[in-house]
Amino acid sequence: MHRLSTAFVLGYHGCDASVAEALLAGEPFRPSENDYDWLGPGVYFWEANPMRGLDFAIETKNAARRPDIETPAVVGAVIDLGFCLDLTSAMGVQAMQGAYRSYIEVCERAGYIPPENSPDRDSLRRPLDREVFRQLHRMRKEHGRQPIDSVRGVFMEGKPAYPGAGFQEKTHIQLCVRNDANIKGVFRVRDDGAA
Repeated sequence: MHRLSTAFVLGYHGCDASVAEALLAGEPFRPSENDYDWLGPGVYFWEANPMRGLDFAIETKNAARRPDIETPAVVGAVIDLGFCLDLTSAMGVQAMQGAYRSYIEVCERAGYIPPENSPDRDSLRRPLDREVFRQLHRMRKEHGRQPIDSVRGVFMEGKPAYPGAGFQEKTHIQLCVRNDANIKGVFRVRDDGAA
């Protein structure tokens, strides 16, 4: 967790067109609390990737996972990462490893079997990761440490980009903003995907 890099980024939120218009009109974002939220509770964005944000809204509508998306859209936001748990850094990964060990100890003491992430690499179902993030946030609160404003992680997703490729078609940087004061502004994304 740190402030070692540029703090402001552009994030893109896939949603229904009516939600995009409401956000542009000043309505606040609603934090997500789904059991499959990879980075724990918060507002989710695709960093620097408006096309992937829109693709997500389209995929979600087509898979009928979210009946509230009738007209897929994407809205952009200026985000101050603030005190960021960055999973692209060694410090961020080490924090999560410590939270995982703590979570497993809590589960063992309570006689609770921890959830498992889906073995399917493309699955959005990652309840173990969600619980480990929640444990990290609980630990920080219990020890009086600064709360985390945002979480940033790279996710390898999709088919290989071409035969033998070492990266996938849908690889992206996901942002989870936990402190809504760090969403500094919202903007319309042009039809060509430009801000």
